[in-house]
Amino acid sequence: MLPLLISKQIREADAYTIANEPISSVDLMERASKAFVGWFVNHFQDRKQKIAVYCGTGNNGGDGLAIARILGHHGYNHIDVKICRFSDNASDDFTTNLKRLKTSKIPIKELKKGFKTFKDSADLIIDAMLGTGLNKPLAGDYKTLVEHLNSLGKTVVAVDVPTGLFTDAELPEGAAVLKTDLVITFQQPKITFLLPESGPYINCCEVVKIGLSEDFINTADTPYYYVEEKDARQLIKPRSRFSNKGTYGHALIIAGKDETMGAALLASSACAHAGSGLTTACIPLSGLVALNSSMPEIMALIRGEEKTPDIDGDKFNAIGIGPGLGKETGTLKLLKTVIKNYKNPVVIDADALNVLAEHQNLLKKLPAGSILTPHMKEFDRLFGKHTNWWQRLQTAKAKAKALGIYIILKNDYTITATPKGQLYFNSTSNAAMATGGMGDVLTGIITSLLAQKYPPRDACILGVYVHGKAGDELALPHRMNVALPSRIIAQLPVTMAKLKA
Repeated sequence: MLPLLISKQIREADAYTIANEPISSVDLMERASKAFVGWFVNHFQDRKQKIAVYCGTGNNGGDGLAIARILGHHGYNHIDVKICRFSDNASDDFTTNLKRLKTSKIPIKELKKGFKTFKDSADLIIDAMLGTGLNKPLAGDYKTLVEHLNSLGKTVVAVDVPTGLFTDAELPEGAAVLKTDLVITFQQPKITFLLPESGPYINCCEVVKIGLSEDFINTADTPYYYVEEKDARQLIKPRSRFSNKGTYGHALIIAGKDETMGAALLASSACAHAGSGLTTACIPLSGLVALNSSMPEIMALIRGEEKTPDIDGDKFNAIGIGPGLGKETGTLKLLKTVIKNYKNPVVIDADALNVLAEHQNLLKKLPAGSILTPHMKEFDRLFGKHTNWWQRLQTAKAKAKALGIYIILKNDYTITATPKGQLYFNSTSNAAMATGGMGDVLTGIITSLLAQKYPPRDACILGVYVHGKAGDELALPHRMNVALPSRIIAQLPVTMAKLKA
């Protein structure tokens, strides 16, 4: 797993690299700027376009000055630099790069305190005003400039971090942030980039390596991690010769009612396709024909409105409960029965989460290692109203630790919170997967992995990754606008086989 660093640790990684490589700070800046330009020139190939580079007077500004100079060496002949001279302070590396830039023919203009807004004829703006150290909302001249640049409608490429965006803190409502088409960020994604708050300000993000010490990064004390393909390959288990259906466990999916059998079918089908040896769906009698006709491989445990079936804690290796159950009295009875009779981790989703939110006393009775899979609204019903995702991140970490459970907080970079206080950001999935029933599929996958004796942490991390990866393999090559859950399910065995290869 890639450890994700907060802004303080990023500065420490810079300092450690400088001291132990060794390399001077200005040479490390040069290396970062060349990495930025290396990506830029391969994707913005029109050397005739007009480029304006806006620089602060700190190290992010120093990056911008070096980038302008290097772009000039690559044949971009229509560059101008604007320096935001809103204070008397300047970093040493900024000053060094300013001297270097002045030996070129690139025009430099300084914006002073109280500057008047102006038109900019540039086709593209490179933002190198403020970097990772910002810890308060923009005010004064920087706020005026950012709001002015946002009004121009230009293509904007940010160096490392868009000006005004915090890297690892709660962004106040109404804060001024530069809206960017692309961020070329150094070494690793910043934590805030992985939260929906960044959505209005970052259309696309690319990471370029700049050679920071891997030893420092890999040993950093951080609760934040980014899950990559190599991690999924290490977690997934091969299916061996001389194995049988008993080898891969028996999963129970408790889901669906008369009007919502689709949720039960999706969850149980996903469970089977993800590899459980046996899958049983606990459904109402009205859903039996639909189950048998769509997935004859899945067994049925029939439940009635007045009768709660016995859940044999020794018969099933994993239980998932919630998709399409509704919030009627029967759901509460089912949930209580599972919690009473089953002592292994349970996957709880959808309506079972909503019932849990209404009966908070049950949270402390959940079997250790159980897995909750809420989306944003379900999460807030469980743990209280939040005004932003940074708050949810901290709550998820605290609640998972306090309750001894796993919380999968679903979003574009779905987050798994663990009882050890760790937060794992998933790197797969795409917008084509934003459709009803996708959460039911995820519940089925994770329940299947638990049945196959994956530890809960691994089931969460791998299940979320495989779910998103199947969507990527299905939707992205074909530029699909929507990838339906049933298509994702069919892709699961192929995706999992590729990870084992």
